[in-house]
Amino acid sequence: MSRLAVVCGGSRGIGEVVSRLLAERGCRVAVVSRNQEAAQAAVASLHGADHQAFSCDVSKEQQVQETFERIQKTCGNISYLVNSAGINRDALLLRMRPEDMVAVLHTNLLGSMLTCRAALRSMLRTQGAAIVNIGSVVGLKGNAGQCAYSASKAGLEGFTRSLAKEVASRNIRVNLLAPGFIHTDMTAGLREEAGARSIPLGRFGTPEEIAQAALFLLEASYVTGQVLVVDGGLQLAM
Repeated sequence: MSRLAVVCGGSRGIGEVVSRLLAERGCRVAVVSRNQEAAQAAVASLHGADHQAFSCDVSKEQQVQETFERIQKTCGNISYLVNSAGINRDALLLRMRPEDMVAVLHTNLLGSMLTCRAALRSMLRTQGAAIVNIGSVVGLKGNAGQCAYSASKAGLEGFTRSLAKEVASRNIRVNLLAPGFIHTDMTAGLREEAGARSIPLGRFGTPEEIAQAALFLLEASYVTGQVLVVDGGLQLAM
């Protein structure tokens, strides 16, 4: 039977393209999204059959546990997990509401921790299992007006490296992908002409370019506990 890949945040942006590329590689894909209709639409567009849609708010422990139990019961053991679900609530810290801080941290950081924990028992039963968490170059370098978002993505680096050490003996690999400015809903309000001046390659990246890097990390059998920055050289200029 083909590998089962679970993509959280798989109905849009980077996660949607990761889902598509995994399906084209012959994987069965479980698309997880807060919006069931969006997840179903994403599944309907995938190459091949045996893909499934699941609705789940990854920041809610009970929902995550129940969703992953359904995934295993319906689809079998998990080989790949990609954590691409994320939100941003950009504001200067002095103007940021505490509830927005909590929402960002719970979705971007706690959510990945919960999904990894829920998936691990299933992944222990498969050969060559791998996890890719989607971080951000902002989590490595910081950015004014993005304190909560940056903190959530920086936390993913420590979490990813620690989890990689915990599960390496069971041959499960865990890596972090750190994109720069990418054409997604999150960057829709940014002017590319202005932002691209600080990027050595002179442009924003595409979700396809990030998804290809995610596939590399899923399939690279001797890479774990690493941070792969895919930002067009942005951090060189930060």
